[in-house]
Amino acid sequence: MVNQGSDTLLKGISGSPGICIGQAYLVDREGVDVVEKYNVLPEGIRDEVNRFKTAVKKSEDELTEVIEELPEELHHHLSILESHLALFKDKMLYGRAIEAIEGERINAEWALKKVASRAKAMFQDIADPYLQGRVDDIVQVSDRIMMNLVGADAVNIGNIDKRVVLVAKDLTPADTARIQLERIKGFVTDRGGKTSHTSIIARTLELPSVMGLGNVTALIKNDDIIIVDGNEGVVIIDPSDETLLEYEEKKARYEARRANIKRRSKIPATTVDGVTMKLMGNIELAEEIVSVMDYGGEGIGLFRTEFQYLSRSHFPTEEELYEQYREVTELIFPEPVVIRTLDINGDKALIYAKENDEENPALGLRAIRFCLQRPDVFMTQLRAILRAAAFGNMRVMFPMISGVEEVLEAKALLKEAAAQLEAEGVPYSENFEIGIMMEVPSAVVMADRLAREVDFFSIGTNDLTQYTLAIDRGNRKVAHLYNSLHPAVLRMIKHVVDVGKANDVRVCICGEMASEPAIMPVLLGLELDELSMTPQSLPAVKEMVRGLSFSESRKFAEKLMEATSLDEVAAIMDDFVYPEENENETVPL
Repeated sequence: MVNQGSDTLLKGISGSPGICIGQAYLVDREGVDVVEKYNVLPEGIRDEVNRFKTAVKKSEDELTEVIEELPEELHHHLSILESHLALFKDKMLYGRAIEAIEGERINAEWALKKVASRAKAMFQDIADPYLQGRVDDIVQVSDRIMMNLVGADAVNIGNIDKRVVLVAKDLTPADTARIQLERIKGFVTDRGGKTSHTSIIARTLELPSVMGLGNVTALIKNDDIIIVDGNEGVVIIDPSDETLLEYEEKKARYEARRANIKRRSKIPATTVDGVTMKLMGNIELAEEIVSVMDYGGEGIGLFRTEFQYLSRSHFPTEEELYEQYREVTELIFPEPVVIRTLDINGDKALIYAKENDEENPALGLRAIRFCLQRPDVFMTQLRAILRAAAFGNMRVMFPMISGVEEVLEAKALLKEAAAQLEAEGVPYSENFEIGIMMEVPSAVVMADRLAREVDFFSIGTNDLTQYTLAIDRGNRKVAHLYNSLHPAVLRMIKHVVDVGKANDVRVCICGEMASEPAIMPVLLGLELDELSMTPQSLPAVKEMVRGLSFSESRKFAEKLMEATSLDEVAAIMDDFVYPEENENETVPL
């Protein structure tokens, strides 16, 4: 009998690529979302606070057990779980919940729910997906405490004894770390997103996942057949036989192609006419270094250092920063790691910094501007960087530079930090290159003067596009106008490359543009020295570069420089990619 199926299609966010087909297994957390408020008598306040503290302690013990049992292949994700462990005693969650119990005389469940909701609201209007991922951490930790408050049974995913696709409101990093690969095909969740810690671990495990589906747990029942397409961020419930066949074929093609590309991922990105381009990875956490190496990356072209500031309620200490930077530098050695100094505020505001209250933060006190105004914060980071530099091949990069004076001031503070360490007898190294992010149009205009002060330029195409075209990429009304292939942006990139070559300054692109295989003919033709991208993009980008001709790409890029509109850029690109088809086209009468 032919299964017609309902082919119910849901669109979410791709957490990790791949396709899987199987029976659904619902991870139920009954009672976590539905709690009631009641008042506590004055004589019962101490008991209520102790009940909350007991639930927190039990939650800590559960997570500590997960950490102790962490499989060897996930040891590089240890700091993700440890960051959750630290949140149990974070003042924003733990301290304020106790304050609410005592001050408002309410039950622990309601106090926790209120505090978690307030913390979530602080991040509500922030567009940055990375910061949104930190909201998930707060919610997941509060959920774990809530389960112990209401007496709900914890779900141990490691005990599942059949091949299934997990369906849950959310999966914590601790849940994901317990997944048995021979039993779990993939997972889908109501919450979460591409930059959440759960999706980072899922990508390491190479499990297809779709997240942020909203209400998938209400639509799927246990044992339902579902398709998870992590490539497109699609879930299909109750697929027909025809759809099943289609996706079985898609799955086979994807896995064959992935295996072939991954086998070749360690081969250098050398064009057919012998020009090699250095390809590196962008990371936010030390745990992602394994992905960079597995996918053939030749170093870390962008280490975003914001995580240690965003995942807490106070500025990190020098020692905390030093330990993280040293770990990254040692792990990737002898390849280089480009540490970008703090790029905070704008769409990545620190909730504990008073300077973040601005009407137009994208054009405000962010990145290097913030650091130069807060030399106390900046010096702590610079000292940590100098100390870690003694353990590997480090490069230091200053973000959002708009003029020469900012570079001079930042370098002076770096010298001062080195002098302090020297006076204190603390080991350090100044033997590293200094670079700047080219993401502000004024910096591009002043590139020839800036080149005298630095060793490399790294073009941040995301912000450069936004500022060049005067478009807020988070504004839905104008987001469709945001395009890094705009002729003005391409000319900006070309100018930076030309200045770099004239002054022996390397030029890299570390924005999203570098992750797109289809754009490789453009970047190769513009003669970039290096590209840095999301680790998962490395194999496909390498494969694309290996199929290109450098000399032909240069001619193609010269044609692009003549374009005056996006339509012209698209036409020139089509002509380069599909020359035979375009030659055979007939002009309609």
